[in-house]
Amino acid sequence: MKAEARLFKSLADETRLKILWLLKGQQELCVCDIMRVLGITQSKASRHLRYLYHLGLVSDRREGLWMYYSVSAAPGSQGDKLLRAVEEILAPLPEARELRQRLNHWFEEKNSLQDKAAASGEAACVCS
Repeated sequence: MKAEARLFKSLADETRLKILWLLKGQQELCVCDIMRVLGITQSKASRHLRYLYHLGLVSDRREGLWMYYSVSAAPGSQGDKLLRAVEEILAPLPEARELRQRLNHWFEEKNSLQDKAAASGEAACVCS
């Protein structure tokens, strides 16, 4: 039961729970997206994402300077069951809906910043 205890422990931290919630609603997110929406530092976001990565709940992908994360629990696995339970429990909460709204607002702002960056020949991701 040690593996299961580690999975449940992953949910005992509010930041990790929020990260999982945000990732569950997207194909993938850049670390800067998580930082911006949750108002946390890069080191804090990365530390929590590594924790979730080592549990097998998320996978990562590097693109240049930026790391992107996505939910990666295998269908039918304990992690998949846990993520489905998280989604079912959090979906009706106003705070959870507000997090997704903040993410959508950030995407709008980020797209505008990326358009300006592209026009000047800068990098694709805008981490500010």
